[in-house]
Amino acid sequence: MNVTTLSKLAFKHTYNHFAEELYLHSGKDITKPVTFYGLVNERCNVKCRYCEYWRLPKYKDEMSIEEWRKALLSIKEFVGTFSISFSGGEPFIKPGFLDLMMFCHENGIHAGVTTNGSALNPKNAARFAEAQPWNLNVSVDAPHAELHDYLRGWPGLFDKLSAGIKFVREERDKRGLDFPIVIKPTIGKKNYKYLPEMVQWAKDIGATALNFQPMDRWTPETYDELWIEEDELPELQKIVDTMLEMKRRGEPIVNSELVISLLVPHFREQSAPPEAMPCRVGMRDFFIRTNGDIEVCFFYPSIGNIKEASAREIWYGPKAREIRKQTVECDRLCLYTCLSQKTLGDKVKMGLTLLSAQKKEREASKEKEAALTVLQ
Repeated sequence: MNVTTLSKLAFKHTYNHFAEELYLHSGKDITKPVTFYGLVNERCNVKCRYCEYWRLPKYKDEMSIEEWRKALLSIKEFVGTFSISFSGGEPFIKPGFLDLMMFCHENGIHAGVTTNGSALNPKNAARFAEAQPWNLNVSVDAPHAELHDYLRGWPGLFDKLSAGIKFVREERDKRGLDFPIVIKPTIGKKNYKYLPEMVQWAKDIGATALNFQPMDRWTPETYDELWIEEDELPELQKIVDTMLEMKRRGEPIVNSELVISLLVPHFREQSAPPEAMPCRVGMRDFFIRTNGDIEVCFFYPSIGNIKEASAREIWYGPKAREIRKQTVECDRLCLYTCLSQKTLGDKVKMGLTLLSAQKKEREASKEKEAALTVLQ
């Protein structure tokens, strides 16, 4: 990730910002998707207590790697250069996933991935870095093994992902690359008090930045064990105030101040406040399900299937136009990293935060190398 690449993508976001305003004020639709997500599988090798994928009785059909290639090229024909964030399930356990990452690199598509870190062994880390990814997001819920492994349902995962992050860093640095490694904690009752500590842990492990998101109520545990209830919300507010202070003094937290400040309303299950409205996901998000279904928001029906129509046809089709109207009127408070409202200014700040964090990373690495040279 560098200034030139970010500038090109920022131009697209700037165009779409004005297209969104035109749509909101006149109904004229010249929007194009600018944020792309690819769910490559629902299968997962860990059992997170706040996730339902590993308990599903049946998984959706999965597109083949060749079908994913065709889908990505259809998007590129429509919007030009773009970035996509792959996730699962656990994407690294899908056969051919690293081949797909390499395909993206070879075709000028900026691809990143969110992973639980279980598969970041030396071989996968090397192939992943070879594909020159846009970023690596690693889901980490606590700065120590006991709690993280409890929440994720896999003893030993914390140590495995910690080693995996170091493998990826080594491969990245060896190749002279600069893609960010972002830690993504899912916030709930068991771990919210550790969020400030997570910032220091992330820096110590060699990550670039953090991107927090609160859990939602999907599973029995999120109702009877993991939800932050009213009696603890004053304590959560103190943590929120601390996180805002840390962000303002330059700590590598990419969430906007608005999103951080809305954590307490989220756990109160309030509606979105005026400053987070109108919802814009219907004018910018393109979410590809495992079977090729396209959604702008996973609380709304599919707008088409990428195996049956082009990205352009889907985006301007009658289903998409109807869902777009509905999402604009929605007042649900969504703080998921894929759905949370981001203004153009928020996006610029996120990019600047990552660039600043990468610069600090490089400086720290040079200082460490210099110290080692002196010792030798």
